[in-house]
Amino acid sequence: MNLNSFDLAPVEPLSADNCPRLLLVDDEPRLLSSLYELLRDRDYHLVTATCGSEALAQLTKLKFDLILLDLRLPDMSGHEIMDYINARDIDCDVIMMSGDVGIEAAIGALKRGAYDYLRKPYSREELLKTVKNALQKRQLAVENERIAGQLENSEKMYRYLVDSSPDIIYTLNHEGKFTFINDRVQQLLGFSREELIGKHYSVLVHDEDQERARYAFNERRVDERASRNVELRLKCNVGSGAGGGVERTFNNTLMTISLNAIGMHIPDHDVKTREFFGTYGVARDITDRKRAEEVISYQAYHDILTDLPNRMLFKDRLGLAVIQAKRKLTELAVMFVDLDRFKLVNDTLGHVKGDELLQQVATRLKDCLRRGDTLARQGGDEFTIVLPELRDRQDAKAIADKFLESLQRPFDLDGHEVHISASIGIAIYPGDGETIDELLRHADIAMYQVKALGKNGHSFYHNSMLDVSHQKIALEQALRKALEHNELEMYYQPQVDVSSGRIIGAEGLMRWNHPQRGLLSAGEFLPFAEENGLMLPISDWMLGALCRDLLQWNAAGGEAIRLSLNLSPQYLDRGDFFEKMRGALTRYGISPAQIEVEITENICIRNPQYAIEQLNKLCQLGVSVAIDDFGTGYSSLAYLHRFPIHTIKIDQSFVKEIHDENGHYPVILAIISIARGLGLHLVAEGVETDIQARYLEANGCSTMQGYLYHRPISLASFIEVLQEQSRRLSPSVAVLHAVPSSPVDHQPAMIAIQA
Repeated sequence: MNLNSFDLAPVEPLSADNCPRLLLVDDEPRLLSSLYELLRDRDYHLVTATCGSEALAQLTKLKFDLILLDLRLPDMSGHEIMDYINARDIDCDVIMMSGDVGIEAAIGALKRGAYDYLRKPYSREELLKTVKNALQKRQLAVENERIAGQLENSEKMYRYLVDSSPDIIYTLNHEGKFTFINDRVQQLLGFSREELIGKHYSVLVHDEDQERARYAFNERRVDERASRNVELRLKCNVGSGAGGGVERTFNNTLMTISLNAIGMHIPDHDVKTREFFGTYGVARDITDRKRAEEVISYQAYHDILTDLPNRMLFKDRLGLAVIQAKRKLTELAVMFVDLDRFKLVNDTLGHVKGDELLQQVATRLKDCLRRGDTLARQGGDEFTIVLPELRDRQDAKAIADKFLESLQRPFDLDGHEVHISASIGIAIYPGDGETIDELLRHADIAMYQVKALGKNGHSFYHNSMLDVSHQKIALEQALRKALEHNELEMYYQPQVDVSSGRIIGAEGLMRWNHPQRGLLSAGEFLPFAEENGLMLPISDWMLGALCRDLLQWNAAGGEAIRLSLNLSPQYLDRGDFFEKMRGALTRYGISPAQIEVEITENICIRNPQYAIEQLNKLCQLGVSVAIDDFGTGYSSLAYLHRFPIHTIKIDQSFVKEIHDENGHYPVILAIISIARGLGLHLVAEGVETDIQARYLEANGCSTMQGYLYHRPISLASFIEVLQEQSRRLSPSVAVLHAVPSSPVDHQPAMIAIQA
């Protein structure tokens, strides 16, 4: 019979319930049935075959754990079936059954790998025991194979982990010599494994760390008592180029292999002594982390922009200087330096140039200091200095003078020549304070005293300055209440058309009706509003006051006038000014054509594209735009023609320079030419003399305001003045009621609201 004909179908695996599958093969139906009944209640999955061909067919389809095989079958012998099994490496055990009494049949079966040979008739107990033993042996073999596979995989995984570990893994014997070290040592330190095996660990350790390494590498303790996170510096093999030729820092986690030498082979719980065998360790390279920690530590105490100590490190050094001065009974000085006009540079040239200026200032200030002095950046444009061991106050004065002198030279910011100065306050220990906070606060107060007196100087602290400082705080608190109690009021300074003598507009000037101090001008309280975040609510009030005054003027039958709202940079930067303006106009029923927003050049230059977008939205609403104090900032004619501007106002600082009506004042002439060339209306501020008025009129500026004509007056008085003028004027020159479409032709009355 051709046995190869049974190699066609794939073999079905064992059943899902993992019950052993047995193939029962016998050509005598009675014996086969008896065998089946004997095994059916034993949790076996049974399959039967009555001849060799059926048996081979089952073997090609199913996987069996055990075959109970009759030796004598009608179509082939059991030996032939076993030959088939062996030839195809079928994994199953065989119990041969036969009625032959000859030894040759049994030997033939066992030689072919049969588990056992049973002679018929066999006893029930003998069969069951043989089947059970065969299956147990098979189960043990499968389990052993599985465990062996796990061990092999574990060993491969361990070798892979050790060889690919980012850390150096090593073992030392009891003498401290390397018995194993992985390949990572060559990548990090430049030493090969062969160079180190058998060498003492000390060949790798930095000389200064040998003492600490002696305890770590000879660690004999186990469990939680063993050494952890010991930081050591290891040497690099410079010639190999590994490690960049620098010493590297390692964090060593050490564990000791401490066990009974005899117990490694035969467990013996009676053995009490434990012989030290060696040390196992993992060394992690933390060089980059140490460097990063140093950088982080440095940055935590230094200003990133100027590389100066920050306020934290400054206070620490000042504290040490105070302790030393107290011990030696000497004086020290604390300086508070605030740069003058820095905000103007930042707003006009941008923050990048502002940062460059701060760096250059820091360099100049450092060059003025003595050894042992500390210069720090407090933040923004503020610097602090501690001068220890003063001989007298003149030492502090001399250094402050050197500071001011060094700042007099212009600063070059990529072609922009910038001039700044500084206000310096000085406090002396122990007379002006004995604590860090007192000295800093009093130096700060002295600095603000310099600011109030015109800037660009220095001043020593005096107790009288504290009263002034308290007055400023009280003023700030009162200003907050002024908004709630409706103590603010708008005054108006008329503007005159000198060709006709007619009042055609006014500039609004904010006044504060202070309960105790009387009427205060804007210059006396608006600087505090800017410093303390009150410009936004004050600007909101001003917008409402503008609309209310217009409403009152319109109700009194006045002419259609255009009011100019002097816009704070902070207010424009908020981004919601347009919505607030539109809401106010709607709420009070005011025509947008009666409003003109007044801005400074600095708003245009520091963020021109944003300013253009905001102002275009206002123009689309119907509101016009004017530039105030033209020529005093960092003017940019390249941007000027891009802005939707209708009016230019000549700053009073230029007007005051006019002392001769036949003189030549090129700045004023240039501004007049710009306004004429761009088709803009022109207003001169601060006109106080007839000479100034005649010069301006002769050169093309006919709209003026100043003490020569009118002082600021209340809204009620201003309305009376305009009504009186209207009665005096003939109908041919009466004030127009319509707002012209062109801001140049027949400009209507304008009220400029100045914050």
